[in-house]
Amino acid sequence: MTTQGAEPGHAYLTTAEVADYLRLKPRKVYDLVRQGQIPCTRATGKLLFPRQSIDLWLMNHLEGDVPGTRPVPTVLAGSQDPLLEWAVRESGAGLATLCHGSGDGVTRLLAGEAMVAGLHLVDPASGRYNRPEVLGLAGMRDLVMVRWAVRRQGLMLPPDNPRSIQGLADLARPGVRVGHRQSGAGAQRLLAWLLARAGLAASDLAFTAHPSLGEDDLALAIRQGEADAGLGVEAAARRQGLAFLPLHEEAFDLALRRRSYFEPPLQRLLAFAREPRFLEQAAAMGGYEVGELGRITYNA
Repeated sequence: MTTQGAEPGHAYLTTAEVADYLRLKPRKVYDLVRQGQIPCTRATGKLLFPRQSIDLWLMNHLEGDVPGTRPVPTVLAGSQDPLLEWAVRESGAGLATLCHGSGDGVTRLLAGEAMVAGLHLVDPASGRYNRPEVLGLAGMRDLVMVRWAVRRQGLMLPPDNPRSIQGLADLARPGVRVGHRQSGAGAQRLLAWLLARAGLAASDLAFTAHPSLGEDDLALAIRQGEADAGLGVEAAARRQGLAFLPLHEEAFDLALRRRSYFEPPLQRLLAFAREPRFLEQAAAMGGYEVGELGRITYNA
């Protein structure tokens, strides 16, 4: 879609540009803004319209309502992310969290049991993240993927790293207990991929008896001495005062249906993520790059 009246590289449109694009009078655009019907933001008192959001809004209205469709529960499923968890609370988005891993999030999104799913699933064949055709989401004709952050993944280790673990190969040393996530979690898939690239197999490692169901659970297990290492995000390691050995940067995206993008919970969350307080928190947590937050990475 090419927006008339605006240079191709511009991410935001002015009121005049969006009116020209939608074949409306500027006064009608102002009415839509006042009614909260069209996505926009304000910068120094001036209205700006995110180009990608306008395209989504237009496609959503072209589809029309589907009679008999049951309401989607305002639930955030999928993978746990410390920054996302904090932003959901602080923004007052009204999303309930049910985070049991990326694989579970895909299942709940398809079943209509969640409004949005946080995903960070690597494709072992290409090294790319969150590809709908690999995740089994290619059949969703209204699927939208929104970039949340690029996160730093690595080995979470006890304070002062008493076993002097310097890389993945050290996880195969005798006596090293490796904490792990449940099957289907993005971190578990990433660990298998990183091990394969290093010439190691999961069978070379001594995993703990029980998986951790979230980033914080795994970090706490290491903090309490139940494991000597585990793969997780830097923010979770910092929160528990752990040592951290960076290994990889990954894409964490939000998957949802197109109509859900315009629901108040998602709009409140994304608006909050543009505020200075959010950017300060992301920097303080560590291990996040949020320069692309809100970018539409896939639009069916």
